Amino acid sequence: MFIGHFGIGFGAKKYAPKLSLGTLFIAAQFLDLLWPTLLLLNVEHVEINAKNAKVPLNFTDYPISHSLLLVLLWSFLFAGLGWLIRKDARTAVILGVCVLSHWILDLIVHFPDLPLYPGNSTKFGFSLWGSVAGTAVVEGIIFILGLVWYLQSTRAKNAAGKWGIWLLAGLLVLAHVSSLFGPVPPTVKAIAWAGQLQWIFVILAYWVDHNRRYFKS
Repeated sequence: MFIGHFGIGFGAKKYAPKLSLGTLFIAAQFLDLLWPTLLLLNVEHVEINAKNAKVPLNFTDYPISHSLLLVLLWSFLFAGLGWLIRKDARTAVILGVCVLSHWILDLIVHFPDLPLYPGNSTKFGFSLWGSVAGTAVVEGIIFILGLVWYLQSTRAKNAAGKWGIWLLAGLLVLAHVSSLFGPVPPTVKAIAWAGQLQWIFVILAYWVDHNRRYFKS
């Protein structure tokens, strides 16, 4: 699951107009923004299975970023920060839901590797990754719906706002396709550093949203 998470960020703008798209991207993709750093610190771990080109990563250990218990904690922290900064209950709830949505979407596609809590927990996943077509359809629907909602909820202030959104969406799709059909990552460090590149999408989202205005349809 990749562009599906960003689709949630796009769609959430309709319900949280006070928040920048960049902030919504951070919330919806927070678990996968945190995970690469924990990989680099050797706190969480992943194995590369080059023989399985379709799903070459075996997520062996990621309790801080992807256990349900900690995800709930991250969700409450984001909601709390949203409340402290905006003093708006709806905004706070949307932030928390965006964070939690990541685990729910991962649950749909992952093989059973998502723990409920750190330690010796039963792991869950509905294994949609076993079907490339099925995964593409689910992610595509979420991404397109989210993008449509964002476009319905905002209007461009200038040329940057008009064309920037298509640049952002295009780069997200390109990154997604590259991850599906690109070569198997050579090392875990390569995976971690590639994951850090997601911050480019966050920065672009702040720029795009700055050049658009909320439009209540």
